[in-house]
Amino acid sequence: MMNTVSTPDSAPSRPVVRLRPKAEARAIRHGFPWVYADELVLDRRTQNLAPGTLAVLEDAERRPLGLVTVNPQSKITCRMLDRNPDAVIDQAWLAARLARALALRDRLFPAPFYRLIHAEADGLPGVVIDRFGDAAVIQPNAAWAEAALDDLVQALVQVTGVTAVVKNGSGRARGLEGLAEEVVLVRGKIDAPIPVPMNGAIYMADLLGGQKTGLFYDQRPNHAFAAGLSRGARVLDVFSHVGGFGLAALAGGAASALAVDGSAAALDLATAGAKAMGQGDRFQTRQGDAFAVLEALGEEGAQFDVVICDPPAFAPAKPALEAGLRAYERVARLAAPLVAPGGYLVLCSCSHAADLNAFRNASARGIGRGGRRSQILHTGFAGADHPVLPQLAEGGYLKSLFFRLD
Repeated sequence: MMNTVSTPDSAPSRPVVRLRPKAEARAIRHGFPWVYADELVLDRRTQNLAPGTLAVLEDAERRPLGLVTVNPQSKITCRMLDRNPDAVIDQAWLAARLARALALRDRLFPAPFYRLIHAEADGLPGVVIDRFGDAAVIQPNAAWAEAALDDLVQALVQVTGVTAVVKNGSGRARGLEGLAEEVVLVRGKIDAPIPVPMNGAIYMADLLGGQKTGLFYDQRPNHAFAAGLSRGARVLDVFSHVGGFGLAALAGGAASALAVDGSAAALDLATAGAKAMGQGDRFQTRQGDAFAVLEALGEEGAQFDVVICDPPAFAPAKPALEAGLRAYERVARLAAPLVAPGGYLVLCSCSHAADLNAFRNASARGIGRGGRRSQILHTGFAGADHPVLPQLAEGGYLKSLFFRLD
């Protein structure tokens, strides 16, 4: 259990970290949840704090701003946990945050398959929790959450009643926090992929061996919009993972769906999902590098009524932005010729560093270079179980552009 302060008289006082005189305390007061290394007085005492330490954040005039978790190894040195500097961060505090998040998801969805905790926007900075019925996957992507994992699991079980919990300690975010990678079952038993109903489709989520938490819930509304365009259509789903757009299209009445991905394991799960839906005869897969497959399909003269490309983050951070935008442009250029006249092209980006305008421009350039004219029908974002903290624009990472091509 984490060290906590119940009253000033019953426990040692917490360390104090302080903003530099020119740091913008007003942003913190107005809800911005992070303090970067160059905004903080990083004296020897602060630099020696263990990652995940709880501390009181003060402005340059020594006025308390709230309770933060500190990681001197991270560029995001402080993350705001509670505006009350005397808050007790224990199992009860965690349970209250989880209960608030659960109330929203219960309002949004009829079945317990969703993102339960979306980090800062749900008041648990650096924490992601996806729920799969009676199972859940926790991604403790900040040092404080790693230290508080036992309490977090206990609170999760208490609030939701899940019987199996996986810790997925993988990904770029943990590396930035100086945390080791591991995936481990910390509660209960999971011996097979879990069927997940969504938009009329059935997805098979491998919680222990799959990518990220096993399924991407963020695209749910965009899957649904694409499914509405897919009645009677030939559909191509590139970077399909476990069949995200392709299976939704089949549920929406598509004539056929071809899923392309580099992972044989992911395509096997997609095939299992199609069979579970009774759509196995209309579903095909093609394993390989997505760019190579797009080029090969173009050489074969293949045509589809709906083409969806949902690649991984080509621009996860600003240094990769230009290369990432070139990659998005290339996807659009290769995909556009595969769309039948009057058909639809869906292009997606989950890159934090590429904002909507930059991604839209790169996509439009690629479509033009692919010899096609287009109109944008719809712009989609992440589902409501991925709320965005208004002060943290980085939370709005997902963009899905729906084009109709002449």
